[in-house]
Amino acid sequence: MATIVTERISRVFISLQQIRQVPQMLTEAAPSMPGTVRDTEVPYYFRERYICTGYRPLNQNWRYYLLSMFQRHNETLNIWTHLLAFLVFLVKLRQLAETVDFVEDQHSWPLLILVLSSLIYSAFSVTAHQLGGKSELCHHCFFFLDYVGVAQYQYGSAVVHFYYAVDDGLHRNLQGIFMPTAAVLSCLSCLGCCYGKYCNHSLPSGVRKVCQVVPSTLAYIWDSSPVANRLLSWSSSDPGVVYHFGQVAFFLSCAFFFTFPLLEGCFPGRCDFVGQSHQMFHIFLSCCTLCQIQASHLDYVSRRELYSHLHEAGDAALFVGLYVVTVVACALIAVFMLRKVKRVLEFKTKSK
Repeated sequence: MATIVTERISRVFISLQQIRQVPQMLTEAAPSMPGTVRDTEVPYYFRERYICTGYRPLNQNWRYYLLSMFQRHNETLNIWTHLLAFLVFLVKLRQLAETVDFVEDQHSWPLLILVLSSLIYSAFSVTAHQLGGKSELCHHCFFFLDYVGVAQYQYGSAVVHFYYAVDDGLHRNLQGIFMPTAAVLSCLSCLGCCYGKYCNHSLPSGVRKVCQVVPSTLAYIWDSSPVANRLLSWSSSDPGVVYHFGQVAFFLSCAFFFTFPLLEGCFPGRCDFVGQSHQMFHIFLSCCTLCQIQASHLDYVSRRELYSHLHEAGDAALFVGLYVVTVVACALIAVFMLRKVKRVLEFKTKSK
């Protein structure tokens, strides 16, 4: 017994020593990390409107970009906002797993899809903002991954809205077409975002933004129609309606900041590190997701009699299968667009 205790104490001591070495490792790495550069020192496809400084130099080693999350640059808060959101979603999943039987209760699977899709989109966003500055190919690769994450999250939003928030009348009219349409719109959203990024060289920024915003707007309108219908006839006795109002308000806020670079446009060069509209977009989107998860959980608990009556026994499994198909389709779209990017880069290299 004493030997076992001694071994465990020694393991804890070794772990503490390893943790203490982390600051030293960062300190040793810091001198070898190049400083940030101005917008004029990076290719134009890396530049963001009204962001003048804080760009990371290209073609550094992977360690530099991994450790750059602890460095002050214009992507630092974009990394940390969604990294913290990922951790919050992870804690939320653990809390839900204590009261929800995600294995045996098929009616809980749409809620699980939402939480998992939230974890995926936030993780992919962190990856894109942290590693997308290495090269032009990496920039496209990781942001295409980010768009896959956004598209599959759109499907996750659609499935909980249609499964838990829908009423009898709307379900009767849209049964059989709502989820397939949501899957198609998610794929179109992924395609529009990837195409807008692919056309970085040839289209004005406003046109590229339209390619990203229009498909995503159509997907949101369709996916949120059960919630909109619910809010129009809301009751004070409905426990989830406050969170549904919250998710709509937060989404409209994040959509505004994604579309219009208001803060940096009003103060060019003063929002290079903090205050960017994209940072506000990340924060509002994370709040929207949290409200959405909470609302869906409350609907899962309080509206069980209704959705158990509306949905057949195999609907949840069918929606899970459609989610997998949607993710695969979006991944194939991203791979297809990445191949087009590679051909363009190879042509540029040969032309030099």
